[in-house]
Amino acid sequence: MTPRPLVIGLDMGTSGARAVAMDGDGLVVASAAAKLSSFSDDHRDPEGWRAAMRSALTGALAEIDRSAVVAIAVDGTSGTVLPVDGNGRPLARPMMYNDPVEDAGILKAVAENAPRDSAAHGPTSGLAKLMVFQTIAGVERVIHQADWLAGQLTGRFDLSDENNALKTGYDPIVRRWPDWIGATGANIALLPDVLPAGATMARISAQAAQTYGVSPTVLIAAGTTDGCASFLATGADRPGDGVSALGTTLTVKILSDTPLFAPDYGLYSHRIGDIWLAGGASNGGGVVLAQHFEPDAIAALSARIDPETDSGLDYYPLPKPGERFPISDPALAPRMNPRPEDDADFLKAIFEGIAGIEALAYQRLESLGGPKLGSIRSVGGGAKNEVWTRIRLRKLGVAAAPVLSEEAAAGAARLALKAAQAEGLL
Repeated sequence: MTPRPLVIGLDMGTSGARAVAMDGDGLVVASAAAKLSSFSDDHRDPEGWRAAMRSALTGALAEIDRSAVVAIAVDGTSGTVLPVDGNGRPLARPMMYNDPVEDAGILKAVAENAPRDSAAHGPTSGLAKLMVFQTIAGVERVIHQADWLAGQLTGRFDLSDENNALKTGYDPIVRRWPDWIGATGANIALLPDVLPAGATMARISAQAAQTYGVSPTVLIAAGTTDGCASFLATGADRPGDGVSALGTTLTVKILSDTPLFAPDYGLYSHRIGDIWLAGGASNGGGVVLAQHFEPDAIAALSARIDPETDSGLDYYPLPKPGERFPISDPALAPRMNPRPEDDADFLKAIFEGIAGIEALAYQRLESLGGPKLGSIRSVGGGAKNEVWTRIRLRKLGVAAAPVLSEEAAAGAARLALKAAQAEGLL
């Protein structure tokens, strides 16, 4: 009996790797994880990445019929870049997503030539890192973390995806590397060829097929960034689908049928097929709650809150002055007065204030050309608080949609599904 086809998504995060096996209906059937610290003391060590990915992939394969695997996709941290030779061998220590380029000349060249709405601006951009690495002897390509890890499966190190390439200057609207990149002094010949997320990159190499015991016909699909993968994992797939991440900060993202670019808000769009993923991050969120309450206190006080009534207080909770989105104002002061005598009332007002920021964020995205919010999926620690969730839904005025997964690897697996479906394998 022929086994039911499966796909695998691989996520490489800052602390480790995770693999998820998924069937054609989007159901996760197996998963495995590996800590990067088990293989390297340096989170910038490509050999550590490779070992962690191999461990996670091997672990997931051990739980399934590996002959059923038809496609694999990989996501990596956005903006992590490394130079390689013609065989894919790293030639220098990679620069991670948050490693800044300090060469003022490079930053000036990018700033003067990149369009205002390009995601390549700033000291952590992939383009600035390319310009640092391009002078290394023997460099053939400068690629992203996900590209290099996919190359471990294909044997190719000249391919990328539209999402990882965005911060390196790729234009997702015309779908090519723009001419202005050459004007910065960057060596365009070192850039990888770019494919849509979920498109077929190549078949798995004979060596990788033998190593993992899978069919040599397995497709390796173009992946994405970890942030995009986390969004896709939730199951959001239509314009108007929003996902709010309630962690230390509040992040909102929405699928749009048109691209949204607003540099004043640090807003740009990732292309996923023919729809666009856009979003922004507030400086408010769980960090404000943590300034005033311990987790146990939040749980106890929440039980005393009526989420169906308003406190009457108009808070804009921030940990300190300054906001990015939905208000772009580096001097915006927190608004958290007056403070009620009852801590439960104070917590309720903070909940309402952050929910108000969230509602304003989606309204801002709509005013910038995005769709009206149609449904909301909530992830992160704050999503587990039912009282806060009810307050948020009341402020947002939309229904909650189920979150299929919070694992970025599941989002990568959905891109592998896309490739397999396009090739008629499912």
